[in-house]
Amino acid sequence: MVSGTYVFEKPLGMRDVLPVHERVHQNIRRVMSEEMGRWGYQFLSTPTLEYYETVGKASAIDEERLFKLLDAEGRTVVLRPDMTVPIARVAASNLKQEPLPLRLAYMSPVFRKQEFEAGRPAEFEQIGVELIGAASLDADAEVIALMSQLFKSVGLTNFNITIGHVGVVNAFLNELTTDEVLIRNLSQRLIEKNDVGFRETVAQADLSLEAKERFNAFIELRHLERHQALRALPKLIPGEQGSFFKEKLTELFELLEAYGVADMLDLDLTLLSHSDYYTGIVFEGFAGQSGFPIGSGGRYDELLAKFERPAPATGFGLRLNLLAEAIEAQPEALNQECVVYTVDQKGVALKKALTLRQLGKLVVLQDAEALIDAEAFLSQFQVIHDFRS
Repeated sequence: MVSGTYVFEKPLGMRDVLPVHERVHQNIRRVMSEEMGRWGYQFLSTPTLEYYETVGKASAIDEERLFKLLDAEGRTVVLRPDMTVPIARVAASNLKQEPLPLRLAYMSPVFRKQEFEAGRPAEFEQIGVELIGAASLDADAEVIALMSQLFKSVGLTNFNITIGHVGVVNAFLNELTTDEVLIRNLSQRLIEKNDVGFRETVAQADLSLEAKERFNAFIELRHLERHQALRALPKLIPGEQGSFFKEKLTELFELLEAYGVADMLDLDLTLLSHSDYYTGIVFEGFAGQSGFPIGSGGRYDELLAKFERPAPATGFGLRLNLLAEAIEAQPEALNQECVVYTVDQKGVALKKALTLRQLGKLVVLQDAEALIDAEAFLSQFQVIHDFRS
């Protein structure tokens, strides 16, 4: 018998996935992998352990959230904290001779330390794509449209994707202040979507009244409808920069209208991601009751240069556990059937189960004499084929 204080405990942030939820996860993986394949994306996998000096340092995940270990030779390795950086490493090494653009896809667990439970797992599975070697807005539109299609493919009907541009935020902040500490603090409040904290930081800063008013007007852009936000952009960032961002964002939404997904999209000119390698368009997907985005992504044109293969890139990652929660999957949605039998009916019951499985049904074949509480067991199934004499 296993004994000890932690016999039923798990390390902080780790989760068990029970059979009913794992079936939902498997269905999401299957449906999404097929859809990604139809868009021309090819799957790959990378090691769970990566060198800290390469993938660990290049990752956008905070240092204190990395799981670090020492390998047999005393070198520091990390459990991969995301998939974008490992795929960038592969694109610059094993796939270096492949012609660009590369369309790559993955379904892999990632690991990030949690200081306290707070409902956040330390290990979770990411499903995503990376489009490497394409600098155009067409590439940004493709990955955003693909994210939308993946949501639809698993039955999400009430979702939205919020789009922003890192350049807009950076241009605005740097126009009003050169204080790097203030810029970092304000950026963090934007990442957290903490409007109150943003205003408090502005109020305490050594800024002119005009600058404070402009900062407070900026945070209000989060609540504007898309066309209103676009009209406000040239006033937010005067001159050629503002016109440039308005033109690019307008063009992006026109491309997404051609994909037929514009109705699911919002524009947030204050949007920033925790991943500091993003350089252009960024976006987040929301659905269900979770306050966390179920997916996020964006353009990262400088990351590949760290692996000595400079190339523009864009992509996204979805969180499998949040996706499963968002579709509100119920056990009965599995349409699982049971063939229950007594020993004298075993042969005919087995043939029935085989026939149903050949028809694509999910079938449990169960010996009735092995059941302690037959009524409770059989209540799990929508359809019961009874071969009890």
